[in-house]
Formats: sequence, C-alpha cells, structure tokens
Amino acid sequence: MTHSSHQGSHLQSQGLPETSFYYFAYGSCMCPVDLKRTFGENTYQYVVGTAVLKGYRLGFYRRSLRRNCGTLDVVRDPNSCVEGVLYHLPWRFSTHLDTREEVPRNGYRHEYIDVHSEGKLYQNVRTYVVIDKLPQELAPNDWYLNVVLRGAITCGLSEEYCWWLFNHMHKLQLQQNREVILTNCFSN
Repeated sequence: MTHSSHQGSHLQSQGLPETSFYYFAYGSCMCPVDLKRTFGENTYQYVVGTAVLKGYRLGFYRRSLRRNCGTLDVVRDPNSCVEGVLYHLPWRFSTHLDTREEVPRNGYRHEYIDVHSEGKLYQNVRTYVVIDKLPQELAPNDWYLNVVLRGAITCGLSEEYCWWLFNHMHKLQLQQNREVILTNCFSN
C-alpha cells in the first residue's frame, strides 16, 4: 500500500475527510454510467465539468484484449487539444481505476497533465496514456464507440468535438470493414 493510499484509509477510519485526486477522462471513462461499473457507486457527484487538454490529440493506439477493438489514447501534439471530463475522485477509487486502465498489466500508465475546466487551470491532473502504442490506429467496436459518445454528450463536450469524435471513430470502422472485405475477396 502506498503512503498516499494508506493515508487516505487512515484518515477515513478517523472520520476525517478522505484524500482525493483529479482525473481527466477522454475515453469510455467520460461516461459516469460506465464508470459506475468500475467503482460500484454513482460518479456524477465527482464530475467537475468538461475540460480541455492542450498539446495532445486523440488516437486509437491500443488494442483492448477485453473489448477486442481499438481503444483511445492521448498523444503529444503541440497543435491539437483533447476535450474530456474532469473528475475529483476519492482516493479509494485509485486502485480500481488503475486496474480498469490495465496499469498492473502495462496497458496504460499515469501521466500528470494540466487541464482547463470551468475557466480554471487544474495542474498535476492524472490521466492515462498507452505504454506500447500500435503503429497505426485500430477501429473501436460499436459498444466502445457508443459508450465514448454517450459520455461526451452526457457530460456536455462541445457539439463540434462530439461530431468530430463520431466521424473519426466511424471512419476508422469503415476503413477496417473495407480491409476485411478486401482480405476476404483475395483469400478466396
């Protein structure tokens, strides 16, 4: 147990406020309903608001074995920005979030970033980035596409960004479908 997590459980047992951390979600965790599955309790109360991460772009550079599709990652890009959801989570969620993001299995790792939300700058905010990135993007499946969009729309990301996100995911799916069709045509 790390010092911080030990401190959080110790404070809680004394009836003191639990320690917490800020978390920037840009993929399926944007959806509070989906995040509830991970934590076992509602997460709406922990939403600070929409947030913008400057100097990064989105990409599907990880294959999720559990979902059998491409999943989102953020990649440094000085000319881009990523919209997402800023959460202020109790420390007791930290291990569950790491497990969901496959940190123990070297899927993602913590990255500490600065985001803008509700007119404020939040520094040292946790997000997750893929460790072993694929050389090219891999399409999400329909379930992942829908949960990402549901989170983006539910939490109020800009309409322009939601449309961009949908179009990007849909184009990846169409490209993958064309490749499958061509492979099947030439293998018969």
